[in-house]
Amino acid sequence: MMLSLYRGATILGAPLILFYLNQRKAKGKEDRARFGERLGMTSAARPAGPLIWLHAASVGESLSMLPLIEKLLENRPNCRLMLTTGTVTSAKLMQDRLPERAFHQYIPVDRPSYVRRFLDHWQPDIALWAESEFWPNMILETTARAIPMVLVNGRISPKSFAGWQRARGLIRTLLQSFTLCLGQSDNDVERLKLLGSDNSKNLGNLKFAVPALPANEEELAKLKAVIGDRPLWLAASTHPGEEEVIASAHKKLSARHHNLLTIIVPRHQTRGKDILQSLNPLGINVALRSKDQPVDATTDIYIADTMGELGLFFRLTEIAFMGKSLVPLGGQNPLEALRLDCAVLHGPHMMNFQWMSEQMIKLGCSLQIENEAELVEAVSQLLSETSRRETMIHHGRAFVDSQSQVVDLVAGEIETILDKKLSGPHSSGSDDAAA
Repeated sequence: MMLSLYRGATILGAPLILFYLNQRKAKGKEDRARFGERLGMTSAARPAGPLIWLHAASVGESLSMLPLIEKLLENRPNCRLMLTTGTVTSAKLMQDRLPERAFHQYIPVDRPSYVRRFLDHWQPDIALWAESEFWPNMILETTARAIPMVLVNGRISPKSFAGWQRARGLIRTLLQSFTLCLGQSDNDVERLKLLGSDNSKNLGNLKFAVPALPANEEELAKLKAVIGDRPLWLAASTHPGEEEVIASAHKKLSARHHNLLTIIVPRHQTRGKDILQSLNPLGINVALRSKDQPVDATTDIYIADTMGELGLFFRLTEIAFMGKSLVPLGGQNPLEALRLDCAVLHGPHMMNFQWMSEQMIKLGCSLQIENEAELVEAVSQLLSETSRRETMIHHGRAFVDSQSQVVDLVAGEIETILDKKLSGPHSSGSDDAAA
């Protein structure tokens, strides 16, 4: 019933869909030059030979797929890979990061006619869906063409699980359309099965295979020279409601650790000015990186409100608090900090990384703090006790390394399904495929 209503709404709602898309385009949220791709139209030709299609919704999901993309293309020299995303930011990033024989397209809006146009043109031999974005029309139309689908790095958070339970018929139909569902963790696999998946397993989390975040070496050297031997800690990917706690913690920590520097990297760099204003009443010296305000001996808090520099700041410190976790928003990926040799702290709200955070605590590479007082004590301890800090960093490296085989395992499952498809009578992957 719900599926029928959804399909009917997406068919009859064409004027509203176009209005919505045009509004987004006017705000710069859609790519004007490639707007047709959101309607299933493209000027790009389908490459000859087998085509692997992978959809990832966002920047983070796209980045986590890069090792898998590289592995599949390495193992399959006759294949091409198409990555679809839905945002301008992810498109720009992927165009710079995708390897040879891979290319980017925008995912069409989930309206049947747009979806059919897209699938008729590209005729993929296999479809890979990253994490948890389920578009009903696209899934059903792909299934109707006998294109095998694999859910890769599938994630069902407790919140989304509760939501899908209210639409059990819909999610069961969608999940049963997948040839295989690969969950990030045993918890995700269990939820996938409860929601209706017939074939689910856990081979590990592909986020473990993502390379370390990059950094400008010149900027790194410059900041190291300026900061010198000042005690330092980082609050990464923070959200509203966390920066004030961090600043208050800084004031208390400064009484114990002379000349302390706290760096805040907000998740959304556009919030820099707002954070600055919220911290002004505290009477501390705050510098804003986006305004080229320098870090000097008097700087208490440095707000790094610039894009794409988180790797730089992880390299500056050995203590990193992961944001989005003191507020009930689900947490941020802690692997980025572990991979760059940080002892990790996080709040109690890590629902988006539940298995990962539980394992990190168990293995001694992270500490969970509940409030400001515990944050102060944890940071102070790690600043004071070099051996404790180094032990946590060592355990973090071991944790990341323990999952290094996940790319090979996932690629193997995908290639088995792809081989079966290509050997069948309805493969579109021959060398005379549409050009």
